[in-house]
Amino acid sequence: MTELSARIATACVLAPVGIAAVLLLDSPGFALVVAAIFVFGLTEWARLIGLTTLATRALLVLVNIALMAFLWEERNTPWLLWTLIIGIAWWPLAALWLRHYHFAEAGKRRNAGLKAVAGTLIVVPAWAAAVMLHRSGEHGEWWVLYVLLLVWIADVAAYFAGRRFGRTKLAPQISPGKTRAGLWGALIGSILFAAGVTLWLGWEARPAAALIALSLVTVLFSVVGDLFESLIKRHSNAKDSGHVLPGHGGVFDRFDSLFAALPIFGVGKILVGF
Repeated sequence: MTELSARIATACVLAPVGIAAVLLLDSPGFALVVAAIFVFGLTEWARLIGLTTLATRALLVLVNIALMAFLWEERNTPWLLWTLIIGIAWWPLAALWLRHYHFAEAGKRRNAGLKAVAGTLIVVPAWAAAVMLHRSGEHGEWWVLYVLLLVWIADVAAYFAGRRFGRTKLAPQISPGKTRAGLWGALIGSILFAAGVTLWLGWEARPAAALIALSLVTVLFSVVGDLFESLIKRHSNAKDSGHVLPGHGGVFDRFDSLFAALPIFGVGKILVGF
């Protein structure tokens, strides 16, 4: 099976399951399932960053589980929102790290610790954003589905635009396969998707423009999330975070863009007033 065929086959299985989980699970069930998936991704992250002992990997996982449990207990307080804000503050720092891509590259204990903190800043705010969106009013699950589809469509558009028109590399030192054409494909795909949704819902021009703008910003940050995981994989000389998803690699590979997109969209939704 070719890589593209494997990607399509895996997506055909995962997409219906993911959509069903978003739309059919109640908030506690949804929070638990997402936490389980994200924590599994953290086990892959622990291996990537060089946590070599079971104890250190378990510590990273348990700390993140404890943070999610605390946030769930405090879900009716501002803690969830503050966690999203912390997540948003992290991604500009991640973008700065991309510019200085040799930073913390050496396999030293302090570098592994720094990357462990980065993993928490990636995963916990994304989980908090997913929970907050899912609980946001009568149709919260549809907002979660919108972000999922937005990132998936941007990813697909980037893949095909990059294959067809990709000439100039986007970040060759970090991810040689990504091109500027792929980035433009992702942005155009997100615009078309957001515009299509607003037309289908019959929105007026102002809220429609706001959703399109928010979607563009969300996709831009999703690219940063994708590149940041690529950077960490490059530091560890790994092609994928894992091998559980044929054609996609590991769980962290599949959700790297979404980890960045969720808190950005979650806070943006509040600021816009949706």
